[in-house]
Amino acid sequence: MRNAFGNRPIQPGRVALKLPALAENGNSVRMQVSVESPMTDADHVKTVHVFAEANPLPDIVRFELGPLSGLAQIETRIRVAAEQHITAVAELSDGTLWSGSAHIVVTEAACLDALI
Repeated sequence: MRNAFGNRPIQPGRVALKLPALAENGNSVRMQVSVESPMTDADHVKTVHVFAEANPLPDIVRFELGPLSGLAQIETRIRVAAEQHITAVAELSDGTLWSGSAHIVVTEAACLDALI
């Protein structure tokens, strides 16, 4: 996260990250991220970064949003290498950073090719 945000403070809150507590297969794990924001011109989410600390490449995805996005909600699937914490960080239009995280246990890990 330091590579993406430097030493800027990241505050917990405003970001909800939903993952299953247990994933049988780490190759395709459903993930939902939502950020509390009115999504107006003056107050909106600019980017959402998702980090998986135990993946070989921990910065796994970045979404760019704006006031025309309507809602700050994202749903996709990610690859997860092992049991770990996943963290989503939202950068708002005022420059503040907010985060949310979730823990996941994976019985069949993905991303093994990069570990060899």
